[in-house]
Order: sequence, then structure tokens, then C-alpha cells
Amino acid sequence: MTLEWRYTTRTGLGVLSLAGHLGAAAVPRFTGAVGWALARGKGPVILDLAELRGWSETGQLAVAEAARRLAAEGRSLELAAVPEGSLVPDGAGPPVKVHTDLAAALAAHEDCGQEQREWRSDAWPE
Repeated sequence: MTLEWRYTTRTGLGVLSLAGHLGAAAVPRFTGAVGWALARGKGPVILDLAELRGWSETGQLAVAEAARRLAAEGRSLELAAVPEGSLVPDGAGPPVKVHTDLAAALAAHEDCGQEQREWRSDAWPE
């Protein structure tokens, strides 16, 4: 199963949604999506995992690396809808807020407004 992504900007933050499986083979695609978010947004990045079907330890470590990469640019990473029974196991990086779902994550940012612009991979599920 491949990894698909969608990046949506809002006022002062971005939402990077993943669908599929984040395993070792998908890490380069995920890393590219994070780069896309860095280049086209500002503020925190909420990583929406609601459509993620699973992630390996390598995928989880890639998420921890994304948090470090964003922090180096003065931005933070927040997780929404983490797959049950799993969590990024890396305590060495910057703190990562975890929200039960995307609605809760957006509610934590009261004035993030409506979607402004969206980019996605070719096979993003409708």
C-alpha cells in the first residue's frame, strides 16, 4: 500500500493529511510532503492521521524527524487521530502535541479560519 498526502493551508497553520501506510518505502514520499509544507505554509503543521492505515517503527521515527525539521524552522508539529496503540517513540526531539482528531486540533487553534489552499498527491482518496 502506498502513501498519499494532502496539504491544506489555513490562517497561521497547515494540515498535512496522510492516507495509506507509512512504512520504510513511504518515508521519502512523507519527507517530501513535509518539505512541501515547509515551503508553502507557516505556523504549526497538524499531521492528520485519520486515513492512515498503519505505520512502522521507521515511519514513526520519520514523524519524529519531521518534528525536528519543523522545529529548526521555528514551526511545530502536532498529531491528530494517532492510530490506536501507537505513538512516535522518540523522546529526544521537540514536544509534539497529540489531539484525538482533526476537529480537536483545529479547535485548539481558535482563529485558524477556513481552508485557503490545497495541494495533494495524485491518488489522494476522495
